[in-house]
Amino acid sequence: MSIQPVAGIEPPYWTVVFTALRPDVAEGYAETAVRMRELVEDVPGFLGYESARTPGGLGISVGYFRDAESIAAWQQNLEHRAAQRLGRAQWYDSYSVHVGKVERSYSFVRD
Repeated sequence: MSIQPVAGIEPPYWTVVFTALRPDVAEGYAETAVRMRELVEDVPGFLGYESARTPGGLGISVGYFRDAESIAAWQQNLEHRAAQRLGRAQWYDSYSVHVGKVERSYSFVRD
C-alpha cells in the first residue's frame, strides 16, 4: 500500500480538520480509530481522509465532505458521538476542530 494525499477534488466541498494532542499509548484508541474510519466511509458525501501524527503526540486528521449536510450526518452518528465522549474522557489532552468550505483544489503527482 502506498501513502498518497487525497487528490484534488472538484470544488466546492468541505473539510473538517481535527488536530489533537494525545499520549502515544491510549488504550482502545487504535481499535476505535479503525471503526470510525469504517463508519465515516459509509456517510453519503464523504470524499476522503488524511491523517498524520508526530512522535510527540500531535495528530492532524482532515476529512473531506461534499457538503455541510454530510458533515452533519457524521456528527450525528451515535458510534462517533460515543467515541468523542471517550476521547474527551480518556484519550486527548487537547484538541481543536476547524470546518471550512473549499473553493479551490488541485494536486500534483510526479510521473
